Amino acid sequence: MSGRIPDDFIDAVLARTDIADVIGARVPLRRSGRELIGRCPFHEEKTPSFTVSPQKQFYHCFGCGAHGTAIGFLMAIDRLDFREAITELAQRAGMAVPAQANTAHTPGGPPLAPLYEVLAAASAFYQKQLRHHPAAAGAVDYLKRRGLAGATAARFHLGFAPDEWDALKRALAPRYGEALLRQAGLLGGDEQRRGYDRFRGRIMFPIEDRRGRVIGFGGRSIGAGEPKYLNSPETPVFHKGRELYGLPNVLQRARNPDALLVVEGYMDVLMLAQHGIDTAVAVLGTALTTEQLRTAFRLTPRLVLCFDGDAAGRRAAERAVDTALPELTDGRELRLLFLPQGEDPDSLVQRIGREAFQELVGAATPVSQYLLHQLEQQVDLGSAEGRARLSALARPLLDKLPAGLYRDLLAEDIGRLVGRPITPTTAPRPAPAARGKPRPGRRPSLLRRAILLLAHYPQLATELDVLQTVQSIERPGMDLLRRLLDAIAQLRQPRLDHLIELWRDSEDGATLSRILASGELVPDTADEAAQELRQIAARLVAQARRAQLRALLRDVSPSQLDPSQKAEVLALLNQRRRSLT
Repeated sequence: MSGRIPDDFIDAVLARTDIADVIGARVPLRRSGRELIGRCPFHEEKTPSFTVSPQKQFYHCFGCGAHGTAIGFLMAIDRLDFREAITELAQRAGMAVPAQANTAHTPGGPPLAPLYEVLAAASAFYQKQLRHHPAAAGAVDYLKRRGLAGATAARFHLGFAPDEWDALKRALAPRYGEALLRQAGLLGGDEQRRGYDRFRGRIMFPIEDRRGRVIGFGGRSIGAGEPKYLNSPETPVFHKGRELYGLPNVLQRARNPDALLVVEGYMDVLMLAQHGIDTAVAVLGTALTTEQLRTAFRLTPRLVLCFDGDAAGRRAAERAVDTALPELTDGRELRLLFLPQGEDPDSLVQRIGREAFQELVGAATPVSQYLLHQLEQQVDLGSAEGRARLSALARPLLDKLPAGLYRDLLAEDIGRLVGRPITPTTAPRPAPAARGKPRPGRRPSLLRRAILLLAHYPQLATELDVLQTVQSIERPGMDLLRRLLDAIAQLRQPRLDHLIELWRDSEDGATLSRILASGELVPDTADEAAQELRQIAARLVAQARRAQLRALLRDVSPSQLDPSQKAEVLALLNQRRRSLT
């Protein structure tokens, strides 16, 4: 299990949590025998294939393979990390996270809960100043000139920082203390000097995390002040290379958006939302990072990156594509949208309207097409030298892509330009184990089936003596079965959800996850599972005996065996006859 939260506390949280209540609050469920069924919240479906087992405290979708515990459900549905999900379930159960394992901490850092509180208070202060401060008229006029409606400003919690040295400090320091304001990135100046407001004379854009908590600010100067945009510094809760501005707005309108439009600025997000385009998020004054891409791809398989059509926009696109290539696993789609020169999403959507802008987004260039065009522009395909040069230029790009069908198809396209097949210089990475239901006609291995049954009914690990006999057999997969039995022995309660959390973030946990996601049906009762496990054990033992016989008789005839070998063969044959009678 994870981090500084004690294992026994996680077990206690799971013991007091009913997964049916947790999921039932989000997904309409109806009773079907021992289980509950409903439509999967993680993919679109017409026929319910999402099941919840109150007995096993486990959910599984036979359509997309999503599965897990109550902890995993909250992590998936609300994009929480492990600690946040544990904390939420603990609060539901009326339990307090142990002080020495407080999840509202970062390793070696300050408590996070007070930081979230003071940042929320700062946001409320700035919003109040935008409505009531005499000097806010200039900020309001600026927003109106930009075409921003008051309702949009309120929806995104825009505010105003007065052009005063300590307006925020005077308002919040008596309650929160200057040290906490400094930790939250709200004050400037070193600790030996008197602190001053970091943001002054600026329109304030609160930056919120996926849960809608304020984690930082972006401030836009409305005068001649520099820089034009100023972001919060890095703090324990704010890392600008990880965050995407406007993400809560997207998630409020679509838990699983079809696509995300990644733009450059705060005003781009606001104006697109004002025109009914609620799929836009913005980077925070940096080039697109790997962390931002991964955050986006966790929400949707399709991204459209928006760039200005000038030379700077082209250079930004090159950097973004270079960063994105390693993340383009099969099933993910990346497109590039280049706007007319001199336009940004803010100005363009106001000029052409929502429908025309969405048509541009729909016609965005697939990254594969962009890469092919970029390669063609650098060489003369009419010459052998040019084609050889294109092949040399293409290989580093292909090397950055994860092994898979997408990379193979792109290599084929490049090969057609070159006139001969082209392959990456890196060795193919092993393909991930297939998820979903087994292929028709292919039976799962006996050990895989045994592992699946024991995972669903871990109490059988101590009830079936035959499992001890099976462990002495040497064959591929047996090590995992042994480790599974050892893990079950560690559980305070032999339940599937406890096993999953014990193995969370481990290699064995990933293997178990693939087995659980296979969609194989399991017996409805532990007695039926025990009967099947006994049959599997008998077959495994019989297979082991046959293998021993083959090994003894592989190179010699029975007449050439020495007395001890003959006795061993006779004993194996007798065991086999008894097992068949």
